Amino acid sequence: MSLKYAEEKIEEALKLAKGNPMRARQQVMSWAFGDPKLLYALTKNHLTGIVAYHVDRVASGRAAKQAETPQPKKAVAPAHKATSKEEEFGLQLLKAVANSSAEVFGLEDTGKPRTKGQVSQSHVDALKALASKSTLPKKRD
Repeated sequence: MSLKYAEEKIEEALKLAKGNPMRARQQVMSWAFGDPKLLYALTKNHLTGIVAYHVDRVASGRAAKQAETPQPKKAVAPAHKATSKEEEFGLQLLKAVANSSAEVFGLEDTGKPRTKGQVSQSHVDALKALASKSTLPKKRD
């Protein structure tokens, strides 16, 4: 039952994310924090490995060493409005890079169908010259 429940929630997340696996993963993880039944369904098959890892970590003393090592503080960037055009451009660029649904160069949806461009004759001649000089390896039977 628990595996079926997890699969149903994953399918629901995929529908909500319109097929985007990254967004579906994020959705399932956020649900798992508030839904112990889902968390159990997702981790049940891996629980023995998780427990074995942590028991070994504590038994070997790695856990105590990690507790002694000071963890670096996360840098929090101050939230501020862009004051110049350069800062505005930088913020837009950063948002575009961080956005998982950002447009990929050359694949932008311009609303117009893509058409094949003209190829210059010198380009065609160069490709033909390269093709005539190349030799393919012979097949061994």
